[in-house]
Amino acid sequence: MEWKQLLSAERSRGTSGKMRVNRSTDLRSEFEKDYHRIIGSASFRRLQDKTQVFPLDKSDFIRTRLTHSLEVSSFGKSLGQNIGENILAYKRDPDFTPRMKEDICNILQCAGLIHDIGNPPFGHFGETAIREWFEKHLSELRFKGRPVAEALTPQMREDFYNFEGNAQALRLVTKLHYLVDEHGMNLTYALLNTIVKYPVPSTGIDKSSGNIKDKKMGYYYADEEIFEAVRQATGAEGCRHPLTFILEAADDIAYKTADIEDAFIKGFLSYYQLRNELEELQKKCGFGENEDKFNALEKLETLYERGKMRGEQSPEEYAVKNWIVKVQGFLISCATFGFTSNYEQIMKGTYCNDLFHGTFGEKLMDLLGDMAYRYVFTSPQIYKMEVTESVIINFLMDKFMAAAVKYDNPEEKLDSIDKRMISFVSDNYKSCYHSHSRGRSETEKLYLRLLLITDYICGMTDSYAKRLYQELKAIF
Repeated sequence: MEWKQLLSAERSRGTSGKMRVNRSTDLRSEFEKDYHRIIGSASFRRLQDKTQVFPLDKSDFIRTRLTHSLEVSSFGKSLGQNIGENILAYKRDPDFTPRMKEDICNILQCAGLIHDIGNPPFGHFGETAIREWFEKHLSELRFKGRPVAEALTPQMREDFYNFEGNAQALRLVTKLHYLVDEHGMNLTYALLNTIVKYPVPSTGIDKSSGNIKDKKMGYYYADEEIFEAVRQATGAEGCRHPLTFILEAADDIAYKTADIEDAFIKGFLSYYQLRNELEELQKKCGFGENEDKFNALEKLETLYERGKMRGEQSPEEYAVKNWIVKVQGFLISCATFGFTSNYEQIMKGTYCNDLFHGTFGEKLMDLLGDMAYRYVFTSPQIYKMEVTESVIINFLMDKFMAAAVKYDNPEEKLDSIDKRMISFVSDNYKSCYHSHSRGRSETEKLYLRLLLITDYICGMTDSYAKRLYQELKAIF
């Protein structure tokens, strides 16, 4: 893969990606224009009312999808600066230019903003609830006397069984943001390829391959055409785009450190529990014995003592919050090293791991994720919230999917409730459905109608999904 092609500024709608030769005073690059398209979109604004970890939380401190996305955007740009400068300084690629470094930073900044834009309400559990609904109920829906699961092709069926927020993000920005036409936000192909973490269809998932790119699906059958156009334009050829590794590292840094900070603030994790966990890590791994390593335990203890000397009301809070900042800086260095030390493999498309693999930060990242799971995600409080969310998602899926099978189907008649359910669906999404279903087979139309409902539900914020459920259940 070559950077000149990887950084393709081509778009779906009528542009070669080259600057127009005129007297325009707009001196922004194509990737800087992407940034403004994203910031001004309703889909991006909705992230302010979508869960990151704590569903329907009323605290103004706890992170939302919006604040998380801003953090990922910031980390992504920082990593782009580090890595771009390293490529230039060590002449890793004679064709790599300072302008390319600038483009990388802008692309990663944009990618951070939209990497979670397709996620449904209620965080990752919302994805799980939707997947499980399809596993349980897709065969119960009937189309022309047959179970819907049998009427669909294998890839269509697997798309629903493996429903994925990452694939939904590509769909949303390329089709569902129906502002001008069917091309969505019409973002550059380099940016679109960067957010495709898994460049395989639902039928290509292979969790046993050992290659990180095969873990989940990256695009729906409905969006295969745009994926192929992006792949060919950027020259990725079925491999991960190099910037995807950087985006994923930025995401990992953001959520793994934020989960610990949020858990501390919410009282799930204490300073002393964090200290004990780090102590155990050091005993197991010798973590911090080498002066080149980041001594996480020593940093935390030093910050705690500094907090006491400063007379902080809570030296524990002072220590944890400042420790998070130190850890983030360390992990940025680790991810930079992970990319630059595996540069040739990444550019050949043969690198199979994340950027923390084999670095000093790998064990710390593993611990942060494990702590979040043990102290937060498996806690009774979170489990109760997730059960509530499941009830909401299941009810909405039941009602809307039953109507969707009959919608735009001359052989079926919508009853009074079905008509009302379809009327609730965004006119924007229905316009998108009619645009893309024109001339399609009955099977494809059925598939697109099911996607119409997942599109609509994924576009809901947490509070809207809850409010709609309460209104439809007559809970006042």
